[in-house]
Amino acid sequence: MDHSKTPVFTAMKAYHAKKVIPFDVPGHKHGRGLPEYAAYFGNTMLELDVNSMKPLDFLGNPTSVIKEGEELLADAFGADRGFFIVGGTSFAVQTMIMATVTTGDKIILPRNVHKSAINALILCGAEPVYMAPEIDNEMGVSHNITLESLKKAYEEHPESKAAFIINPTYYGAACDLKTVVDYCHEKGMFVLVDEAHGSHFHFHEKFPLSGMAAGADMSSVSLHKTGGSLTQSSALLIKTDRIDGQYVRKVINTMQTTSPSYLLMGSIDVARKMLATEGHDILSHVIEIADYARTEINQIPGCYAIGYESEGQPGIYKFDPTKLSVTTRNMGLNGMELYDILRDEYNIQMETGDVYNSLAILSVGDDYDSVNALIDALKAISKRFHSERIDYKKIDLHYPEVVLTPREAFYAVKEMVALEDTLGRISGESLMSYPPGIPVVSYGERINESVIEQIKLFKASHGVVTGMEDPDANFIKVIKG
Repeated sequence: MDHSKTPVFTAMKAYHAKKVIPFDVPGHKHGRGLPEYAAYFGNTMLELDVNSMKPLDFLGNPTSVIKEGEELLADAFGADRGFFIVGGTSFAVQTMIMATVTTGDKIILPRNVHKSAINALILCGAEPVYMAPEIDNEMGVSHNITLESLKKAYEEHPESKAAFIINPTYYGAACDLKTVVDYCHEKGMFVLVDEAHGSHFHFHEKFPLSGMAAGADMSSVSLHKTGGSLTQSSALLIKTDRIDGQYVRKVINTMQTTSPSYLLMGSIDVARKMLATEGHDILSHVIEIADYARTEINQIPGCYAIGYESEGQPGIYKFDPTKLSVTTRNMGLNGMELYDILRDEYNIQMETGDVYNSLAILSVGDDYDSVNALIDALKAISKRFHSERIDYKKIDLHYPEVVLTPREAFYAVKEMVALEDTLGRISGESLMSYPPGIPVVSYGERINESVIEQIKLFKASHGVVTGMEDPDANFIKVIKG
């Protein structure tokens, strides 16, 4: 297909050139009703914040420019069908799960799955079967699953209908996806791939294999994270030999807005064009920058940035170099402290901080100037703070037992209980450190000592714990009785 084309963006520009007099929504009428906003961002943006109409097509049932844009999207990523998603990859994840499993079905997921997958189980009623990801005690994070963990989960629950795989994890760990896909298909399971942090994989051979290249049935791709489109814009990709594309469209239409943003859809169109026509060259440059940054950071006292040397260890079949995590436990700083210092004192915004790490995500928009600013800041911080190694009390990580489905727990009668008194109780909330939004305990799981200790550790290391009604996490909502 001709990937120099941008049918949606081209139609938007043609509409703009006509100077249409709007008597439809949105009510700001090309920005005239929101002059302060228009003055700051520019009239053009507000003039293109428009509603669906024949010249611009309809996202719920596309027949012209959006249809062509989605066909180009699918072709660029090696899929049979592609869908524009304007509710973020969280919505694409929910669509994948709701299109393949329902009440009474079982789905195999890694325990470090994003909260959007848990929310999908609340909506559809399916039962989770969790795989334990590999734990990195030095970094204090979970990596990916192994084929062995998948086999164990399937052998214990052979009635499972689908498997949900992360490609890659937040910190760049990818599993042997092709082998995993082949095993799942051999067992008759759908393979759903959360590719929120892997939208760039398909466009350069040095990255781990993409979901579509590995033969997965569906993958959700956060184009806005590393592919260059606007925040909240995403893509859902499918192979149609096992998945009904029309049914997927129906699932999307049950939840996705009927007033989609053309600013978001146009950015998907342009980002796809860029990746398909220039992606290899752009990503070669990104890899070069990432490799340079990692080399420089690993020479700074107290700093460690995990890299290609990790490939082959459990849970890291392949590594994504665009995930630049800086581990500073040997400097005497935890990840949240580094995160705050970089933002408050050096004007550098990292993606997240956790117990030991602060994560930078490199993408199509990065350059040497930005990474040099980070390197210089880390050198200065190292001189100021380099002290004793931090070793928090090691938590013997035991994942909670699933007692109720997320849907059953979500709708059950609950009560508030002090954190220290929740041992053995069934959680009526989903608690997580955010970002990225991976639950420490989720709806329907029995709270164990490991859960309580993790929550205390997040709080002690100044992490942000979210998902519960008590913002300080001193009280947890549990199932009553």
